[in-house]
Amino acid sequence: MYQLLLTRKYLTSKIMPLLAAIAVVLCTAMVLITWSVMGGFLKNLVKSGRTMIGDVAIVWPNVGFAHYEDLIEMLEADPMIEAACPMIESYGLAHLPGDRTELVVIKGVDGPSFDRVTGYAETLYWKPLAAPHPKDKQQRDWRNRSHGLWQQKYRDGLGLKEYDANTDRQVGAAVLGIEVSGYNIRELWGGYTPGVVVVPQPDGTTRDVQVLMFDETITLNLLALDGSGRTVDTKTRKIPVANEFQSGLYDIDKQTVIVNLDVVQDMLNMDQAERIDPDGQDDPFRVVIDPVTGLESLAAGPAMLIDPARVTTVLVRGVDSEGDPRLLAERCREIYATFAAKHARVPPAENIRISTWEDQNRTLISAVKKETGLVLFIFSFISLTAVILVLAIFWSMVSEKTKDVGVLRSIGASRSGVAMIWISYGLAIGLMGSLLGGALAYAIVLNINPIHDWMGEALGLTIWDPRVYYFVEIPNEVESDKAAIVMLGGVLSSVVGAMIPAIRAACLSPVRALRFE
Repeated sequence: MYQLLLTRKYLTSKIMPLLAAIAVVLCTAMVLITWSVMGGFLKNLVKSGRTMIGDVAIVWPNVGFAHYEDLIEMLEADPMIEAACPMIESYGLAHLPGDRTELVVIKGVDGPSFDRVTGYAETLYWKPLAAPHPKDKQQRDWRNRSHGLWQQKYRDGLGLKEYDANTDRQVGAAVLGIEVSGYNIRELWGGYTPGVVVVPQPDGTTRDVQVLMFDETITLNLLALDGSGRTVDTKTRKIPVANEFQSGLYDIDKQTVIVNLDVVQDMLNMDQAERIDPDGQDDPFRVVIDPVTGLESLAAGPAMLIDPARVTTVLVRGVDSEGDPRLLAERCREIYATFAAKHARVPPAENIRISTWEDQNRTLISAVKKETGLVLFIFSFISLTAVILVLAIFWSMVSEKTKDVGVLRSIGASRSGVAMIWISYGLAIGLMGSLLGGALAYAIVLNINPIHDWMGEALGLTIWDPRVYYFVEIPNEVESDKAAIVMLGGVLSSVVGAMIPAIRAACLSPVRALRFE
């Protein structure tokens, strides 16, 4: 009981313990704020990386595999799988307005089914907004105007088709990553506005032209490859741009062009077509000579068969978005094995490449995880100053209260009882400092974007520039498990800092303590 009474007395009568508590508050808040922001950044990065690829990808590059509709049907019948969609992934050259040519990654997809697997619709940039963005205080966002136009662009982008007035029908279209053209200007509030380019005129003058990529046409050049990677054909086609997308990952937005699946299948010779059946007859090109006319002709028309359409990839989305993607990949491999046994001309199950979204983004995610861990280690190391500060303050207090310790020991207090006074003291300071530090961190993280905006307006200090960081807002979520770990660390730091002074007090001789001047 006397330990609690003395702890309460020291806490309420001395200013020095409050300094130790403030150190614990600041260290707890610093570590928790850093962890929450960096953890939120990693979380957004993972979410963005998962947006365009689903949970699992079944891949056979170059020539692709046929009967993918049957595979998708088998996959979607499994209770672990929510949806699957076909895709062709290849490289190509995109000729852009302004006589610029870019090497890009071509993803041939069916828009609606691609959206069910990847959340593609959410990435379409030119679409009507329900409300202006909070950072767009000058209302410069084009998407807040002409909602009818943006609604049409959204539908065109989702369906990857656009109305062609010349043919009076819908034609396959493309959706570019928002950074592919280089004509969109990233504003300070984080959004984009179409840029203006200077076009030379025949008379030597120049003219400013605003480039609206969602109304332009691009020229795609694709190479059809055979199974060994050799070029068998080159196709060039003009394709209208229906919209642009923003995934949240700069590399994807800079290099990717999404195109209607039918267009890409046709350009890469992967659409359904008739071909000669190699098993139809021994020599389908046997020539005979007409005895009357002397003209040569084929003995008989070669046997033909229907070569089904092919894709290089089937993307899969699991029912449990938080589940282990490796389990889903294993289930996909089992289903593919059944599919391969059913169709003779598809790649065997042991050769097909099945990877999770983590496998495809491993380099990027690992780099951010290591950076987060390094920053946390540095800040945790700095937080050791709280331990040193508690130790120094308690050491000083033990020296100041030496006679009090001598009195306690002379009236029968045990060594452990004396030590517990200082450990309880450190525990009380740790609890108070950790709780206040956690509350301070929660308040700062929750309001970190308004605080950052105020710093920019009042002090001209912009740390999180949306033009540099791809996410418009600073992550502002505090996870309860991380908060509990940091606050527990703050309490333990205080107790550890109090232990050495507590041992010193417990080891004091009552006689020498009473004679201490």
